[in-house]
Amino acid sequence: MENYGLDLHGEMLLEEYRQQLPLYNRLMEVVKQKTAEMVKQSDLTVASMEFRIKEEESLAGKLHRKGSKYSSLSDITDIFGGRIIMFYNEDVDRIASFIESTLEIDWPNSVDKRKMHETSSFGYNSLHYICRIPKHIFFDPEWPQLNEIRFEIQMRTALQHVWSAIQHDIGYKSEIETPKEYHRMLSRLAGMMELADDEFSRIRNSIADYRRRMQNLVLNGQLEEVVLDGDTFLSYIGMHPFDKLNKKIAAITQAEIQESTYLPYLKVMRQLDIKTLGDIERMMTNYSDDAYQLALFQLGSTDIDILADTVGLQNLCIVHILKTGRGIPGLIKMFDAINGKLPQNEALANMVFEQASRLAFMNK
Repeated sequence: MENYGLDLHGEMLLEEYRQQLPLYNRLMEVVKQKTAEMVKQSDLTVASMEFRIKEEESLAGKLHRKGSKYSSLSDITDIFGGRIIMFYNEDVDRIASFIESTLEIDWPNSVDKRKMHETSSFGYNSLHYICRIPKHIFFDPEWPQLNEIRFEIQMRTALQHVWSAIQHDIGYKSEIETPKEYHRMLSRLAGMMELADDEFSRIRNSIADYRRRMQNLVLNGQLEEVVLDGDTFLSYIGMHPFDKLNKKIAAITQAEIQESTYLPYLKVMRQLDIKTLGDIERMMTNYSDDAYQLALFQLGSTDIDILADTVGLQNLCIVHILKTGRGIPGLIKMFDAINGKLPQNEALANMVFEQASRLAFMNK
């Protein structure tokens, strides 16, 4: 066994640590499992989770520095610890609330380092909880000591974690005096990182507010006020606006309607200069009969029994392209957007143009 130069008390604590390693390993298994269950229940996006048992050499160093502070091994609360990394400040608070409701928190020994206001403190801005496993969530009569061991859970944002890792890599410690020029540079960067952390949260909240407003406008039928974008288009599709036309087209051959993705049609909408959801509604009002007549010509002599649920929108777009004079080039662009740029898209566009040219709407 390695000799770390500890006093008798330190050696006794280190020997106790060696004997209890199986207990700490079992503790880590249980905490990892319970934390994973909690994260799943929270429905929050976690950047990463880390769990570790302090290495013997690291513990020996701690005992060498301040072993007299600890009367027993149970006083050392970071022998086993975990770290949960979140993307946003507010999610740190949310995951903390789940930990509070799952584990027993030793509040007098827990600390919120985010409340520090020193300019160099950003990298240390973690929320630290000292915890125990309460018996009501886990108890193993073969390991009754598991419910007595205190351990540490740290929670921080991804940027705080990266900054802390960089500080560690360059050997910077805020409590150690460094040349003023380096301290000033690091403080400036810490301020920028803290601002970035806050801005990411602000931007996410603003986007969430925008989405809620747009969804409410869609649900209330105020489509003229809703600018077409990826979020609003998906909200609109969620209302199944093309169902009536799709069912009418499917009835031609008694076909089954199969769910498909509408996302390629967002690019088609933009090609057609459609700016709002109200524009899509007008296209549907103006061209539904012609889109059905085109489908009737295309499917009437076939026995096709499965149709994508985008069939109605596709035929609406075809009619719109042809009635606005975009012709075969416009059809090729549409098929390129839907299928990717394939050589056969030109032949497909020519075929559709030839079919449509026989219908009344092309001759008005």
